Amino acid sequence: MKKALPLFFGVLLVFLPAVSRAHDFGLVLDQSGGYLAIGESGNWDYTGVLLPRYSGLLGGNGTFYVSAGVVAANGNAKWSVMPELLRTEVWLLNLANLSAMDLRIGRLYYSDPLGIIADGLFDGLRLTYDTPVGSFSAGAWYTGLLYKSRARIAMTPEELLSYREDVAYSDFFNTYFAPRRLVSALDYEHPGLGGLLRTRTSLLAQFDLEGTRLHSQYLTAKAELPLGAFLFNLGGSFELKEVSAEMGTAFAAEAGGSWTLPAAITSRISLLARYSSGEMGGGVGAFLPLTVKSQSSILQPKIPGTSMIYLDYVARLQRTVSISLSSSYFIRNDLETYTGYPVSGAEGEDGLLLGNEFFGRLYWSPFSDMQLTLGGGAFLPGLGNVAPKIDNIWRVEAGLVISLY
Repeated sequence: MKKALPLFFGVLLVFLPAVSRAHDFGLVLDQSGGYLAIGESGNWDYTGVLLPRYSGLLGGNGTFYVSAGVVAANGNAKWSVMPELLRTEVWLLNLANLSAMDLRIGRLYYSDPLGIIADGLFDGLRLTYDTPVGSFSAGAWYTGLLYKSRARIAMTPEELLSYREDVAYSDFFNTYFAPRRLVSALDYEHPGLGGLLRTRTSLLAQFDLEGTRLHSQYLTAKAELPLGAFLFNLGGSFELKEVSAEMGTAFAAEAGGSWTLPAAITSRISLLARYSSGEMGGGVGAFLPLTVKSQSSILQPKIPGTSMIYLDYVARLQRTVSISLSSSYFIRNDLETYTGYPVSGAEGEDGLLLGNEFFGRLYWSPFSDMQLTLGGGAFLPGLGNVAPKIDNIWRVEAGLVISLY
């Protein structure tokens, strides 16, 4: 099945222009690089993506969009060049003569209400129906044809090992693709319940097709309340998981708000607090999302078993220049789940307070088709009690995005 993927999308690229009435082509170059160091030793990294896109109309009630990429990356002094199919979909409107119903088919973007369980591209379809009482949608997707580095699926130790393993051209079809999982979701969204409250609820399930028997279901909800210059949000997720026929539960929650400042320049302050369960005993385990998500630029702790307090300031200094300044404090909720931090042999290794990360970015967009980004910051373990005496971790980075045409 995987070997038929290039042929399928090749036929799609040839067929779509022939049946479309109008089409548009573009090319984007996205480059980013940086230097990450612990103390005085560090490593350079670079990623460049050349992204062509093609879109157009299908008859009178449909559109299509095709995008791909060639990714060149250099990490730990090792180069790799990988092809990748990105968002590619057919969007059919006025389905069954109903103006409120539409269907998307192909490689689609989907995110749960909190953006921490399933967030990314998935192959499949999604049906949406808009009503006066809200929008209902149902989707079903397959993950086994995605590029594993983009899919970021690592729910089991075996999948994590495969995710970190380099792609080998000599064994391309066994090292390139993401784990095989079936994902389905039912979503409900209301943009203004009671004329004010924005809500979104999701029932998501994923089923393991690899034979390791790790299935999970999530009931997730999020609400946003805008009040003048303020926006408050509250959300949570309850997980029911089956690991080798043994049942368990887990949960995650977050709360936050933002304030658009009454200043001469456009600016906003945001605060977010997030918690996800660790190994608590009594049938409650670590919250386990489908996709891996890093919560910062330097330490990059994953969701399971961690808490985060995030403060962010964003300002548009002038028409072409913006800045962002952030502070992220991280806490591990148990001593078993989070293992990505160097604590072996460090004083205070039984502590829970990981430390604080500070990061800032400058954005410059002199033209509508060009953006330059400069960033830098540091993670300070001395502000925690897990490994307070190890060296600070710091990073500087730059990025350039150009839309060629």
